[in-house]
Amino acid sequence: MSLKRLVRSIHPRSVRGVAVLALLASVAPVARGQQWVGGSGDKKTNQSSFRAIDEWPDPNEYRNAAGSPGAKYWQQRVDYTIRATLDTVRHALTGSERVTYHNNSPDRLSYVWFQLDQNIDKPGSRADLIAPALPKSIPEAARRFLAPEAFDGGYKLSRVQVVDAKGVKRDARYIINGTVMKVNLGTPLATGQSAEIEIDWENLVPEGGRNGRGAKELVKDGWLYEMAQWFPRASVYDDVNGWQTDQFLGQGEFYLNFGNYDVELTVPRNHIVNATGVLQNATAVLTPVQQQRLVKAWTSDEPVFIVAPDEVMTSASRPAGSAPLTWRFKAENVRDFAWVSSKTYVWDAMGFRYRPNEKHIELHSLYPRDAMPLWDSVSTKAIAQTMKTYGRLAFEYPYPKAVNVHGPVFGMEYPMIAFCGARPGPDGKVTPGLARALISVTIHEVGHNWFPMIVASDERKWTWMDEGINSFLQYYAEQEWDPAYPSQRGPAKNIVGYMKQEAQVPLMTESDVIQTQFGNNGYSKPAAGLVMLREQVLGDSLFDDAFREYSKKWMFKHPQPADFFRSMEDGAGEQLNYFWRGWFYTTYANDQSIGGVETQAGDSLLGPDRAGETYYRLKLENKGGLVLPLQVEVTYDDGSKELVKLPADVWRSNELQFTYGFFTKKTVTQIVLDPKEVLADVDRSNNTWRKPGTPVS
Repeated sequence: MSLKRLVRSIHPRSVRGVAVLALLASVAPVARGQQWVGGSGDKKTNQSSFRAIDEWPDPNEYRNAAGSPGAKYWQQRVDYTIRATLDTVRHALTGSERVTYHNNSPDRLSYVWFQLDQNIDKPGSRADLIAPALPKSIPEAARRFLAPEAFDGGYKLSRVQVVDAKGVKRDARYIINGTVMKVNLGTPLATGQSAEIEIDWENLVPEGGRNGRGAKELVKDGWLYEMAQWFPRASVYDDVNGWQTDQFLGQGEFYLNFGNYDVELTVPRNHIVNATGVLQNATAVLTPVQQQRLVKAWTSDEPVFIVAPDEVMTSASRPAGSAPLTWRFKAENVRDFAWVSSKTYVWDAMGFRYRPNEKHIELHSLYPRDAMPLWDSVSTKAIAQTMKTYGRLAFEYPYPKAVNVHGPVFGMEYPMIAFCGARPGPDGKVTPGLARALISVTIHEVGHNWFPMIVASDERKWTWMDEGINSFLQYYAEQEWDPAYPSQRGPAKNIVGYMKQEAQVPLMTESDVIQTQFGNNGYSKPAAGLVMLREQVLGDSLFDDAFREYSKKWMFKHPQPADFFRSMEDGAGEQLNYFWRGWFYTTYANDQSIGGVETQAGDSLLGPDRAGETYYRLKLENKGGLVLPLQVEVTYDDGSKELVKLPADVWRSNELQFTYGFFTKKTVTQIVLDPKEVLADVDRSNNTWRKPGTPVS
């Protein structure tokens, strides 16, 4: 029993208690002021890492103290009917949309803001003007994104009208500010009412550009098109921001409303199209053979070719005729819509079920022949792995399909459809590293269906809430694919190099203000932190229950950072302020050090009952600032080892040092902190103590 615990166990009013307390007072060390790792140094105010986090907004009727949607939680809904045509000669898209905006807020709205993300590629855009000078060397594959050729990018709007309750269309007064547009409604929109807005536009499809998420590419068999951020989309109005109108600068991604989509896409007859949503007119755009193959694919455990490699661009692969075809897709309760179109696609598919008698989920992969032999053996199976792991750790996939498409965008996500890179080199060889690149990027981008496509956080502000959480889940999917998989993000030891650096900003930094190492900040560090929280702090059972609860209660809703933190604490039954504060709100590192080891004969401390034992005092120091648990591996002279796990609570009284004591009849020859490198200790040179004369093992 420690001195502190002994004191607490004694009743101060008993005669024995008074005597013992007097004795202890005569031998106890003089108390020092509270030792905290941060703060101003003012010992008269609470600077503890365990204190409440001031940055969290107060709970309210919209978001409660348990991190759940409150009794009066609300969010807007926006439905789209879109008709678009792809011109493959001019590489241009012409579109017309009717947007039905449902006001579920308690506020009257006089206008609706729209996101015009294509305007990032307008000459003289804000992203263009703030771009830094080019580096001295740029990899060829990155040139079209870092140094795009000037082209006439951005939206050309030809009509913006508001439709009144009688169906009368009136030209709307609108103002464009960079990548956002304000459309005045004329008549304010009351709670529970809807407004209809119609917009016509045209834009050129970029080949690279500052957007970097939707593009065209010329492969051996012809052009392929990946269409993303391709239509004007309503901005989010919520209880936290009001209108979220942050400019799209290319780094911070997207925050969008849920709604239903009815989309018709007219393309050349020889194209294959896939998209968010369910195809409505398969008999008009697919051959009878392709329809039969799809039926077969849904019960197959292996991918089935719908368009085989030797059928690409053959007349038999498309319905008879020469006129363009219109593909129609409908999607329910999604926050975005993306699509692809090309005459070059090989297409394979298979079905996935969580339980044998349930309806299948369609898994599709589309890729040019340039991507073989790789995509045909990996892509669709990696989608299935994502379904399994994410379904177990978060929630089962609720949408009817998931698609992975190869093209110029190496990794990007949309509801039900992902864009991924990785293809064999000119020699056609596939290395194990290349195969893993496709496995990882597929799991990651398809995994984004969970975060943020369904648990729809504000990506424009908080990268870690989707990229970091998704990378955390990706790690477990990779390990379930192959227990020996060399995952880059997730293991604590892989983030040590970044944690050592001065050029960091906290994870709780808005996406467009992360000035360096965006990948480590938004992806790797949060993933490593959550793996640590799961495996070293809470344990699998507590973490998994809490994480599933958070994921399920925020499905199809808009959580904020404090909602995640509070929900995890509520579900795990642990106050984790020290962990959130250190890992998410600071750039402190973990540097736990052994400051010294003292020994004392056991009988000199507690009398003859401890004769033959030695009492060890291990001085532990927190030199990096992060308050974390400790793992202490003790090696004895007989070769046996013991791993002692101390909770982060050891730092409550003194965040800079803690002395751990223990009795043993053996002789301790070595003590090591964080022996399995699971706590991201940045300086292992001070983690080991050896008894003098003990050889280094």
